[in-house]
Order: sequence, then C-alpha cells, then structure tokens
Amino acid sequence: MIRLHILAEGQTEEEFVNSVLTEHLGDFNISTDVRRVETSRDRKRNKIYRGGMSTYQRAKRDLQRWMKEDSHADSFFTTMFDLYALPVDFPKFDESKTQSDPYQRVAYLESAFLADLAEAFSRSVERLNFTPYIQLHEFEALILSDPEKFGIRFIEHDRQIQRLVALCSSVGSPELINDGETTAPSKRIIREIPEYEGAKASAGPLIAKEIGIQTLREKCPHFNDWLTKLEKLDTKWSSC
Repeated sequence: MIRLHILAEGQTEEEFVNSVLTEHLGDFNISTDVRRVETSRDRKRNKIYRGGMSTYQRAKRDLQRWMKEDSHADSFFTTMFDLYALPVDFPKFDESKTQSDPYQRVAYLESAFLADLAEAFSRSVERLNFTPYIQLHEFEALILSDPEKFGIRFIEHDRQIQRLVALCSSVGSPELINDGETTAPSKRIIREIPEYEGAKASAGPLIAKEIGIQTLREKCPHFNDWLTKLEKLDTKWSSC
C-alpha cells in the first residue's frame, strides 16, 4: 500500500479523515494518516500545539517538515484546508479575488500552493507527490449535502433542519454557499442549530459518515475532483 499523509486544518477535518476517508481510500490500496496543522511550540515543555491555521507560512513549514520526514517515493501528501478564513499570506491570495467563479478561484489558489511548495523543494510539481486541496468554502459544506441527516445528532430540530434543506435546495451545490462572516456554511448551521458550535468536531464527521461518500461526491464537485485524484494515486505510483 502507498502512504497518504493529510495535513488538516482542525479537529473536525482530522476526525472526518479518520472516520470516513481512511476506510474509503483503503479500498484503493492507500494507507491514510492525518494530523492537524501546527500552531505553536512550547520548547521548554517539548510540546506541539495543533489545530487551526493562523498563517500560511506556519502551515507550509509544518508540511515541509512532514514531507522531509517521509520522502520515500511511495508516500504522498495532501491538505484539507478551508477557503473560509484562509490566511491572507496564502500564495496569490489577493490575485485570486479577481476570480468571480468560486471553483476557478479555489483552483487558482491550489495551483499557486503547489507551485510555491515545488519552488521551496526545488522540484517540478510532477515530482512533488503533493495534491493540494482547499475545501469550498469550509468543511460544513460537505454535511449540507443532505441536511436531513442532522436529525441523527440533533433531535427535536425538525423546523431548523427543514430551513437548512430549503437553503441547500436554492443554491444547487452546498460548495457554493459563500464565505461571508455570517453566511459561511458553519455560520448558517449554527444560526439554526446553536448546539452545533460546541459539538462540530464530533457531530460533523458523524453526519458526513451518515450521508455517505457517494452523496458527498454528487453534491460537492470540488470534493469529488479531489477524491478522484487520491483514488488514482496507486495507479500513479505503479506507473512510475
């Protein structure tokens, strides 16, 4: 099996990888592990704190360290970051704002991310074994693929859940729900179900698992494109 290392923005994404993606990718001869982005280090206590992405440069250094730790040809890397609240020092961040189409903007940012990391390693992008991924617009877009499934975790919220269903029906793909401070996917969920805010790390992955990979892919094209690339990593390795 090839190894896939995923650098995730926070605890919710980390749990999603462990509870949903790992099993799925195992069917494609891929062994997956995940860790959260390093946020700070306490050198006196020899302790590393993880979770959240305050700056791109810090996340980049963390990713570079991991890639150096496992530089074997059969190891691959990817990320699971949110477009919502993406750090302003991210490569081509300001230039990406000229892209009015969200899918074009996120593809532009991922391409800039790949190029920046390739330059840091003095390699071509083809030889980097890295597939950047930025979620449109944040993890919660995935679980808005089927808001009815919120009922497994948040009982007695039928009216609120139906309002989320109506919202998602009006936008097509939940990936198109925007990244406004009060209108991002998580903000819309919390407005209807305030309890989600304190339970998102466990509730989000649980709901995603209940929804199932197939529906997530059908409703979220950018997520589907990423997953398709990951599923082909074994084929890519075998052909080298």
